[in-house]
Amino acid sequence: MKNMNFVHPRDQIVEMMGRIYRYGLTTTSGGNLSILDPEGNIWISPASVDKGNLRREDIMCVTPKGDILGPHKPSSEFPFHNDIYKLRPDVRAIVHAHPPTLVSFSVAGQIPDTTVFPNAKSICGTVGYAPYEVPGSEALGKSVSNAFAAGHSTILLENHGTCCAGSSLLQAFQRFETLDFCARLISGALQVGTPRYLNDTDLEFHALDRNQDFEEYVPTNRSSQEMDVRYLMSQLIQRAYRQQLFTSTEGTFACRVDKDSFLVTQRGLDRGTIQPEDLVLVTGHRREAGKQVSRATWFIKAIFDAQPEINSMILANPPCVMSYAVTDAKFDPRVIPESYILLREVPAFPFGTHFRDVKEVSKTLSPRHPVIIIQNDCLVTTGSTLIQAFDRLEVAEYSAKATIACKALGGMKPITAKQIDDLVKAFHLIP
Repeated sequence: MKNMNFVHPRDQIVEMMGRIYRYGLTTTSGGNLSILDPEGNIWISPASVDKGNLRREDIMCVTPKGDILGPHKPSSEFPFHNDIYKLRPDVRAIVHAHPPTLVSFSVAGQIPDTTVFPNAKSICGTVGYAPYEVPGSEALGKSVSNAFAAGHSTILLENHGTCCAGSSLLQAFQRFETLDFCARLISGALQVGTPRYLNDTDLEFHALDRNQDFEEYVPTNRSSQEMDVRYLMSQLIQRAYRQQLFTSTEGTFACRVDKDSFLVTQRGLDRGTIQPEDLVLVTGHRREAGKQVSRATWFIKAIFDAQPEINSMILANPPCVMSYAVTDAKFDPRVIPESYILLREVPAFPFGTHFRDVKEVSKTLSPRHPVIIIQNDCLVTTGSTLIQAFDRLEVAEYSAKATIACKALGGMKPITAKQIDDLVKAFHLIP
């Protein structure tokens, strides 16, 4: 993972704007990012420059004296960035953009409820609301600044978009990304059913650390197999992030190295830049020293211990599948032959079941049922190889996207029971 302490503000802004633009969360002309450096300079994206093709030399700098350095004009929204930095000494970076789903909430006058997903509230904090004012105006600056002065670090702008602040650009971006993720979950859920939200007890229960039994140790020998797994895992994690199958803060990969050890995603790292050395080796009840294992490591070990034919697991939050996971609507994988062959029936478990009754989940999650849903939490895919588990993740999201889209066409006509029997026989599936 990149250490942003050694990355220039220009390059941080270019990288994060690139993510925002590639993910369709802003347009060529929309959005602005800024960083306040230790010397008091504000580095900010330029006005009227293609956001899909920003270069480091395009990023503008406004000094504490008000001097403007660079080839362009600073963003027209510079005034509210400047006001926020003056009001909130804890803020060192700001993200403002117009993601379509969040815009839909802003024009409806609604704030996405971040309790739809366990970690979203802790990432975003309370979400404020800024009444509409003309873009670039003093009045907009005051409206936005008032919301941040009230203590919010994530706000929705009426008929405009969203603005998020943080102690770093990565933290501000993660708040932005997470709020948009919640908005997409709720929007998708409303198409298939009624969104279900978590209460404070649920959130506290989910946040408990269940990995206390894992003691630190320093591995002495690194096998070639471990190096291969590290490389493939890091590549697939980055790919999953690019395809928006999970966010920069969520998503866990795990893969056996041998019968006693497996590698797992480290907690708290940006999934978009994860590297082979960032993964954590777990052997028995010992974890690689100096790294924090994923919150789900104890669960992964329980599945690996119970199901020796499972070699890889992915816990992810693909938005279309999660639209089903946050409602009582059932995701039906009988979409196309590939969907059923790879996914089978996809049983759903109530929120927290894998915490309360891991034995029950481990009996179901198996080569016969390689994919399950944990409501309001995640999709779990497994496989004999990491590629197989990843393929199932992709197929599940593509299938869920198709089932949601077909509702506008009159609804889904699933593959029949007879056709399912034919698939089981033709592909030698476990009956």
